[in-house]
Amino acid sequence: MDRIAPPLTGNERETLRGFLDFHRATLSMKCEGLTDEELRLAASPPSTLTLLGLVRHMAEVERHWFRRVLAGEDVAHVWSDEHDFQAAYDASTSTRAEAFAAWEAEIAFSRRFEAEADSLDVTAYFEKWEADVSLRLVMQHLIHEYARHSGHADLLREAIDGTTGA
Repeated sequence: MDRIAPPLTGNERETLRGFLDFHRATLSMKCEGLTDEELRLAASPPSTLTLLGLVRHMAEVERHWFRRVLAGEDVAHVWSDEHDFQAAYDASTSTRAEAFAAWEAEIAFSRRFEAEADSLDVTAYFEKWEADVSLRLVMQHLIHEYARHSGHADLLREAIDGTTGA
């Protein structure tokens, strides 16, 4: 993924799309050049969080919001039979190829859905909140989720090989 800065003068949709893609690319960048073993390294004990676990988790998050909620698809979790988002964090037997393939497939679906949506006002019912949510809210939620986890990725990467910076 190339990391392109969000537009400085784009409309709302272009700006949301730009920030979401920027944060996706940031997570990818934090994983660049690392082996599968390094990507599975829990670098901040006692936490078991890993870079590969973050990639897997974000695949589940993208899948949940775009496929399940917005598109209304009845799809299972990728790494859990019990609809457990936390299961994705256990990347102890995962590989870069497996995790990134799942994540990239979900990003591709999310991008297609957003591009084909008539507007950011497209809504779908979110059972957990017992309310409709808009595409706008989902995109903002994902930006928040990625930004939050980028901080984790920064610390994990620095502990692995000293690499800093976004």
